[in-house]
Amino acid sequence: MIRPDAAMITPVANQSESSSSNLGKISIAVGIALTIGAFFYFDLGRFLSLAALKENRDGLLAFTEANFAAAVGIFIVAYAIVTGLSLPGAVILTLAGGFLFGAVFATLFVNIGATTGATLAFLTARYLLRDTVEQKFGKWLGPFQEGFAKNALSYLLTLRLIPLFPFFVVNLVSGLTRVNVGTYVAATAIGIIPGSFVYAYAGHQLGSINSLREVASPNVLAAFGLLGLLALVPVVYKRFAAKSA
Repeated sequence: MIRPDAAMITPVANQSESSSSNLGKISIAVGIALTIGAFFYFDLGRFLSLAALKENRDGLLAFTEANFAAAVGIFIVAYAIVTGLSLPGAVILTLAGGFLFGAVFATLFVNIGATTGATLAFLTARYLLRDTVEQKFGKWLGPFQEGFAKNALSYLLTLRLIPLFPFFVVNLVSGLTRVNVGTYVAATAIGIIPGSFVYAYAGHQLGSINSLREVASPNVLAAFGLLGLLALVPVVYKRFAAKSA
């Protein structure tokens, strides 16, 4: 014979777990909202601008030379936070990384920071923001779900290599799909390499300019050329896709 009090254990336990889960989600949501709100309230974005980069260039270079490991750690953490919270400033950070660490090392550090931040945003969307993201970006969910159903890795690689959608949108919407974390991380880490390198290379060249005469140097012109080509990639892809269709 089943005791009545024993039969009630499962519903009560489930209700307790559900309440605990909701409390955890609310806490995370509040923490994220307060962090983003503080970023804009205190205008922290002013530190992630070309003007701030130019003004503090010598100081940043001196600090990096004297404390390379610390500079790398701070850079990666800052990049992960900016990317994970979908804050503006990733491009400026990539340019800064270029002239502080050089194009190759900056690409590596940007990759680590951006992939970490993108994964955090992905997991947050999967755990916390499903309803919010569906309401805000619902019109894009159809193509994403269809693409992921066919081949998650190749579809994600395409979205990373060819920025048809903003980086943060891909992060959040990907969390609503059934793609596993390993595939998402691999596709993100590989797919952002070309774009990261182009901006890091541009930052390295721009950081070396000490006079107006150097603006017309071959390396700087090459950097601008690469930026222009990168901007044309989505346009070329759309035209090619339209002709194929």
